[in-house]
Amino acid sequence: MADKKQKKKSKAGDVLLTLVLIVAIGVFCFAAYNLYHIYTEYKKGTDEYNHITDMAVTERDPDELKEAEQAGPGGLKAPLDIDFASLKSVNEDVVGWIYVEALDGVSYPVVQGKDNDTYLHTTYEKNYNFAGTIFVDYENKGDFSDCNTLVYGHNMKNGSMFGQLKDFSQKEETYKKSKYFWILTPEKNYRYEIISAYTTSVNSDTYTLFKGPGKEFEEYLKTIKGFSEIQTDDVELGIKDKVVTLSTCTGNEATRFVVQGKRIDTLDVE
Repeated sequence: MADKKQKKKSKAGDVLLTLVLIVAIGVFCFAAYNLYHIYTEYKKGTDEYNHITDMAVTERDPDELKEAEQAGPGGLKAPLDIDFASLKSVNEDVVGWIYVEALDGVSYPVVQGKDNDTYLHTTYEKNYNFAGTIFVDYENKGDFSDCNTLVYGHNMKNGSMFGQLKDFSQKEETYKKSKYFWILTPEKNYRYEIISAYTTSVNSDTYTLFKGPGKEFEEYLKTIKGFSEIQTDDVELGIKDKVVTLSTCTGNEATRFVVQGKRIDTLDVE
């Protein structure tokens, strides 16, 4: 009898181990599938934006740009030439192109949809992808003429889209490498100097949109400069300034990370 009981216990133990093994294999396969899905989504997004860049962007020679800027007033040139006709043939919602000098790869088309949901998970070529597209707040003017223009992009784990923005606060050398970013449009090319970089609440005053310049905007400029987590150069801020706020998520639903720049140069499109 004792032997039979021992055999039953042994069989029950074998069944339990088998079930545990099956569950473990199932969990592993599910995790592997999810990782593969994430990888393919990242790759699809990266491949699409690489294709768009190849189609519409011509980079200027860095030495040429440096020589032009050193030549004095009027010598400054935009780092990229953008073929907006080609971009519009793919997506009519394009309003510009963003280029952040200090961050390798942050060079993307910028769109504006009818709301702030359209491009959250829709790429420039209008395919579903969680990378989405860099977009301007639908309540802003599309020509970047507002006092504060909000530009949103995802904080992608592979560093694409606005995934590298946080480097401005996490890596001291980033701001030292370059304090400028560009918004290139069909009509004008704009260069912005970074005045502030910080983490803020999703409902903070950072996201205030202004009907026009006034005392409220003047106070806003002082406030956001004081929010900065990094030391930026002293820049005179005034009521006539144009600010662009680059915003991305942090992994915490209650906060966002922003980099804000003041327009300092306006160039004609060559």
